[in-house]
Amino acid sequence: MKLSVIGCGYLGAVHAAAMASIGHDVVGIDVDARKIESLAQGHAPFFEPGLQEILTAGIQSGRLRFTTDMAAAQGAAVHFVGVGTPQQKDGYAADLTYVNAAIDGLLPYLSPGDVVAGKSTVPVGTSAELAPRVEATGATLVWNPEFLREGWAVQDTIDPDRLVVGVTPGADGDRAADVLRAVYHPAVAKDTPFIVTDRPTAELVKVAANAFLATKISFINAMAEIAEVTGADVTQLADAIGHDARIGRRFLGAGIGFGGGCLPKDIRAFSARAEELGRGESVGFLREVDAINLRRRERAVQLVVESLDGAVYGKKVTVLGAAFKPHSDDIRDSPALDVAVRLHGLGASVTVTDPAAIENASRAHPQLTYVEDRDEALAGADAVIVVTEWDEYRKDLDPVQAASLTEGRIVIDGRNCLDAAAWRAAGWTYYGMGRP
Repeated sequence: MKLSVIGCGYLGAVHAAAMASIGHDVVGIDVDARKIESLAQGHAPFFEPGLQEILTAGIQSGRLRFTTDMAAAQGAAVHFVGVGTPQQKDGYAADLTYVNAAIDGLLPYLSPGDVVAGKSTVPVGTSAELAPRVEATGATLVWNPEFLREGWAVQDTIDPDRLVVGVTPGADGDRAADVLRAVYHPAVAKDTPFIVTDRPTAELVKVAANAFLATKISFINAMAEIAEVTGADVTQLADAIGHDARIGRRFLGAGIGFGGGCLPKDIRAFSARAEELGRGESVGFLREVDAINLRRRERAVQLVVESLDGAVYGKKVTVLGAAFKPHSDDIRDSPALDVAVRLHGLGASVTVTDPAAIENASRAHPQLTYVEDRDEALAGADAVIVVTEWDEYRKDLDPVQAASLTEGRIVIDGRNCLDAAAWRAAGWTYYGMGRP
């Protein structure tokens, strides 16, 4: 099937390459000429495991191409819109500038029977505003939210845990749903849940999922705050309540909290939209979810200061991690970099290392020192803080070897991912988040 993907950022580039990998003829379109040039030459513009391989294969097969010319979308049966919806500069609401521009740019090239599938994360009600413009061309608008995890985005696109398609009830909606079933044929053939809803529900599914996840993470971090003043161990607490099938253990890892380009801005936009709808009280708890999340970054900095007898000025602190999560080079709203910048602001000599995100981090925060080699970054450190749980730090870093490199023997485990007993046995003073 011929497909177009409008917007070739993180979501769009992965979606375009993944759709080509399952046999579709795909054109990716974006206004950013530099990004398109990189993609057209087969170079992934960001780090995402598996993307480079399917990008190269798609271009070599002829099934995948990229352009800045919106006219290239003409003739596609399905047009996926996956542009960004950043937080507005003057408030919490989502900025729909790029969504509206993408739809307006696409309209002249739509034909009767085409399906326009929105994938961007948008406030509920957005599709109702867009639909009249799309449907005036004879095309049908559906909403098909994405549920990608950075670091597993290729897998999540090709083999998702569920597919959601929001349609307008009736023959056009039924036909559009069938077209999307054909697009996602490998997943459908594996009996992946294919959930057809109305469009508002499909819009809500994505933001509700992110809100629930953010709430679960902030809940355990709130418990960490209680544990820190009572002597309890939040990791044991999480293990105990995680055995309850109604709760589950996943995402009950206390630490410095969540970041990235989705959860923070999505829960804020959800709060803003609820206020617009006159139901702000329904998601009022998300304000506290956000506040708890931000407090944990400050707590990590506080632990470093306390561990160095109340002053970090002139002390060398090695920060292990820059990306907001492992298996990614994404530094958007990264708790790791936030901690590093705060420590630098207190006068510490901060050295940051990361397996993938140094280039992005150094552009955003050139005031920090960056070292690619982990062991070189550890050399001479007075204190070490783990802020991104890469395997290079949580599994492969031997505490005895690390002790031979550093000046001090202080480690702050900002992700509670280290073996505390092993580090203490190697002579380190270990500090966890919500752990005695």
